[in-house]
Amino acid sequence: MPFTATPTAIPDVLVLQPKVFGDARGFFLESFNKRDFQALTGMDVDFVQDNHSKSVKGVLRGLHYQIQHPQGKLVRVVQGSVFDVAVDLRQSSPTYGKWVGEILSADNHRQIWVPPGFAHGFLVLSDTAEFLYKTTDYWYPEHERSLLWNDPELGIEWPAAQAPQLAAKDAAAVPFSKADKFD
Repeated sequence: MPFTATPTAIPDVLVLQPKVFGDARGFFLESFNKRDFQALTGMDVDFVQDNHSKSVKGVLRGLHYQIQHPQGKLVRVVQGSVFDVAVDLRQSSPTYGKWVGEILSADNHRQIWVPPGFAHGFLVLSDTAEFLYKTTDYWYPEHERSLLWNDPELGIEWPAAQAPQLAAKDAAAVPFSKADKFD
């Protein structure tokens, strides 16, 4: 199997570690294989959109989710490093209101599976970072929501020495107590 899958403190959020074949010339890895993903996770997902962003150090993108057409996301970093966060917004979940965070980097090749029903975001730790994610549904801006990144109720421990750079929609995000949530 070219991957391992390790549950986080929120078992539905998985850290995937691909097998990397490297030598003096560089490396090769299989970044996604539907058959192996299904065998490891028990999930048969269809990815319909791939996204690619580049950000500078200190940029925080998120915490985003879609209240209708929720997206599952398989995320990874191909240049630089980020602190990646998922927040459980599923009211019926035993981990409702909890968060997990992982460092993803071009060096560690880790990927995170963020299921539908979660808010997701990341903070860039390196000078720049390129972030890739596959989604299980399309982007619908009218259904997109932003959860406040520094809400004390969530207590996310962002590894930042100073306030991050935010997009206007993220600066205007709502706290967890006022956020739209999933059943």
